[in-house]
Amino acid sequence: MLASLIFGSRWLQVPLYLGLILAQCVYVVLFLKELWHLVSHAASFSEQQIMLIVLALIDVVMISNLLVMVIVGGYETFVSRLRLQGHPDQPEWLDHVNASVLKIKLAMAIIGISSIHLLKTFIEAGNLGQPGAKFTEAGVMWQTIIHTIFILSAVGIAYVDRLAHVPDHRSQKH
Repeated sequence: MLASLIFGSRWLQVPLYLGLILAQCVYVVLFLKELWHLVSHAASFSEQQIMLIVLALIDVVMISNLLVMVIVGGYETFVSRLRLQGHPDQPEWLDHVNASVLKIKLAMAIIGISSIHLLKTFIEAGNLGQPGAKFTEAGVMWQTIIHTIFILSAVGIAYVDRLAHVPDHRSQKH
């Protein structure tokens, strides 16, 4: 009975995944708001302003992709099978999803999101030192350091995962 209770506790994650679906709805609203802002002011914006808004749109899409990976991959891995075999819209990566693959995909998505933020910072870096500048030199430096740490963490996760899945040739008989 204890084992059934422990195994059944995985269903407590369902409200968490439903909450992430609501969060994704918020990102859809944010995307549409930013898109409307871009379209309605396109004639008066500078190229740099347009580029920054487009990067913000890409950022929202990448975060939404991250949410989909967590919702679908997490549910499939930790709660229950989705039974999507043969469905024409089944994501290709879902066939081989597990906790390890999910961690690596999430790390890569976080790096992508961080890259967009860093690119936006670099575009705006020309305003450093001017009144009203969004960033300081220290802020740019810390963003770059944090991005580098994300990359190193992803490499570390991938390396540890690879070590964990290398067959032990010593135990095989010749």
